[in-house]
Amino acid sequence: MLATELGSLSLSNPVLSASGTFGSGWEGRQFSDLGRVGGLVSKTVTLRPRPGNPPPRIVETPSGMLNSIGLENKGVDYFLAETWPRMQQIAADGLAAHGARPRLLINIGGESVDDFVQLAARFSAAGVDALEVNLSCPNVQEGKLLFSTDPRLTEQAVRAVKQVATVPVFAKLSPNVTDVVAIARAAEQGGADGVTAINTLIGMKIDWRKRRPVIARGIGGLSGPAIHPVAVRMVYEIARAVRIPILAAGGARSAEDVLEFVCAGASAVQIGTAMFTDPALMVAIVDDLRQLLTGHGTTIRELRGAALAHPLAPVLACKPAEVAR
Repeated sequence: MLATELGSLSLSNPVLSASGTFGSGWEGRQFSDLGRVGGLVSKTVTLRPRPGNPPPRIVETPSGMLNSIGLENKGVDYFLAETWPRMQQIAADGLAAHGARPRLLINIGGESVDDFVQLAARFSAAGVDALEVNLSCPNVQEGKLLFSTDPRLTEQAVRAVKQVATVPVFAKLSPNVTDVVAIARAAEQGGADGVTAINTLIGMKIDWRKRRPVIARGIGGLSGPAIHPVAVRMVYEIARAVRIPILAAGGARSAEDVLEFVCAGASAVQIGTAMFTDPALMVAIVDDLRQLLTGHGTTIRELRGAALAHPLAPVLACKPAEVAR
């Protein structure tokens, strides 16, 4: 009923954590049984330690939040020595308790193709379940989304990672582009096993009393329920254009939201910002999904892409004068 697939990767259910919102999972184990979720996605890991951006770097917004963390992390050496064993322990506990374990996806970030290649090689050797290639973080490279805004560079980066990776590779896409479908197609052409859609939208909040932006860097990534309709639309458009699976992300906070993404074409869904208010939410959503699917006599596999079968109404052309009225 809840089982799903991300390409060659089988999941017990379609609920995963979103990178950057739940640490490595170890931090959240006291709130719920993480062995029951479909997967855990690590915070972005870079080749070398990063101090991140200066504070303030988080601010609440209506139905969401802005963040400008800047991929703060201790680097791959520390992660493999200290954090990775803890993620493996969560998975082992899940297998022992439930006969299935959450899949472990590692999100990797780099400022060059070589950075991504080195990280992919090291994590493949460590035995992770899959890689999520962060081509789209708006809080590094001075806000320049180099890889994720250029189809050619997206394809180049994904192809290079695929040459060394021995595990599935998912390209995380930015919504801050003119045509997200073109980027998704480029990732597919580069050999990606799937895409994650979407990362945060670039936004800003200004304190008019102080006459300056609240976030130290000015801009930040907008996440939370406010971006959910945007994410659903992009997942839908991508699903119509590519054959590889989609891992949805963007404002999901309920089982209903998850099933909306699934009907739009997603194979699984990441829960992120909503867990800042309820760190046990992922497991609650798994329970709610089972209840909803049972009540409607359906499964995740049956619902996947169901909305794609319904043709959309045509766009009606109108004259400039009619628009003016």
